Amino acid sequence: MPKPATKEDLFENGTNPLGNKETGQLRSFIERVEKLAEERQAVSDDIKEVYAEAKGAGLDPKAMKKIVAIRKMDREKWQAQQDIVDKYLISLGLL
Repeated sequence: MPKPATKEDLFENGTNPLGNKETGQLRSFIERVEKLAEERQAVSDDIKEVYAEAKGAGLDPKAMKKIVAIRKMDREKWQAQQDIVDKYLISLGLL
């Protein structure tokens, strides 16, 4: 079984295996992804905070999350899904 490449193998004679332009692009993409990941985490934390505030005000965060999901859906698609759920609930005697 061949040995994995080492750092020395990749940088033969002290050269960059990608080239300066590609390395610059790679670094730029990586930094952009890292920045966006930080922003996503900040937004996620803000959303959690809003749900915590709502819970403190006596509202149900789980129900709110369902409403948010429903509002994202196409109205016809949601109605078709709701019809199926209603049929199942009726069949089980729960509605």
